[in-house]
Amino acid sequence: MAKQHEAPPDNLVVGLDLGTSKTCCLIAEAGPDGGLNVIGVGTAPSTGLKKGAVINIEATVESILKAVGEAERMSGVKVRSAFVSVGGEHIKGLTSHGVIAVSRKDKEISPEDVERVIEAAKAIPIPQDREIIHVLTQEFLIDNQDGIRDPVGMSGVRLEAAVHVITGAVTSVQNILKSMDRAKLEVRDLILQPLASAQATLTPDEKELGVALIDIGGGTTDIVVSMEGAVRFTGVVQVGGAQFTRDLAIGLRTPNDEAESIKRKSGCAQVSLVAEGEEISVAGVGGRGQRPLPRRAVAEIMQPRAEELLGLIAAEIKKSGFEGKLAAGVVLTGGSAQIEGLIPLAEDILGSQVRLGKPAALQGLGDVVQSPEFATVVGLVQWGAKNLASSGPSLMPLGGGGHGDGFFEKLKKFFKEYF
Repeated sequence: MAKQHEAPPDNLVVGLDLGTSKTCCLIAEAGPDGGLNVIGVGTAPSTGLKKGAVINIEATVESILKAVGEAERMSGVKVRSAFVSVGGEHIKGLTSHGVIAVSRKDKEISPEDVERVIEAAKAIPIPQDREIIHVLTQEFLIDNQDGIRDPVGMSGVRLEAAVHVITGAVTSVQNILKSMDRAKLEVRDLILQPLASAQATLTPDEKELGVALIDIGGGTTDIVVSMEGAVRFTGVVQVGGAQFTRDLAIGLRTPNDEAESIKRKSGCAQVSLVAEGEEISVAGVGGRGQRPLPRRAVAEIMQPRAEELLGLIAAEIKKSGFEGKLAAGVVLTGGSAQIEGLIPLAEDILGSQVRLGKPAALQGLGDVVQSPEFATVVGLVQWGAKNLASSGPSLMPLGGGGHGDGFFEKLKKFFKEYF
């Protein structure tokens, strides 16, 4: 076992992805040039979350400790804080607008004016059980001139801002913070899972031309539509990779662990792609022995679920108002995005070009996480590295943003005082 440093280096960035099926910890060193050197990776099964929300704190703490411990042993450093993912069915997004009069006598727009107009844009009625997680800037307008990305230094009398506000259930956020506190880890920041995945997998050209990122998680599937460099829409579909596993477990009468293995090794989203005569071995429930089954039986179970999922995704993209406008097409990421036949099926149902989203190559142990299932955790450390040297307010990579009304800081203070 490598000897752990007494204090982690200042350039250490830790990402912790709390997923429905697995918890993943990634430790990286941020270089002066912005590059990342991966020095530790740890994963653990996740049984304490359902559809992105904590349902069992003790089980969640256990999976956090296992994943972090594995990454610590590999890297030889002690983790004290992390950039943590948040997601699930409780996440909601909406677009809002704000407008102010420019305050300076010379009518030159200042950073303070930008802060004021963003505050005005996010001043929307929110139920008491919800709080703002991110405010993502889309564009500014000066005297009705639209398409402005940075208005500071420009002249005008009327400044407007269009923002995408992402909210989450207060209790869901509290339970994540409580789980981290019990694991004796500090939360550096909470980042929406699909935004982290987008950071890791999308190119600047795709974000500019128009792209839909589809992150297929264990419990849910998250959607982010980006155009002209900013987030325009976020959505959640209540179907994820765990539903494929559950279908196989029931249809093949096999334990969940065996069904998950079959999905990964022999799964196929299109019956027509499976050759006649192909067979797999399937374990029975309750200690019953292995039995041979045609692989087409697996595809016959998975194809209807894949079609349902892609149909729901198509409906969300239509709801976004960007159907037919995404010149860069669709990017599928997440562990289940690798199911054979899913991408060509997606192209048929979504009517768009589709590619598999893999994280960009990183140094060190980066090849270990160069897979769609690690897109979120890679995005978390990239987000963290961008903000290590930032002395001002953090800006989201896909258009800017941060937490609203100091809510996140209030929650951290609350847990320090009472837990």
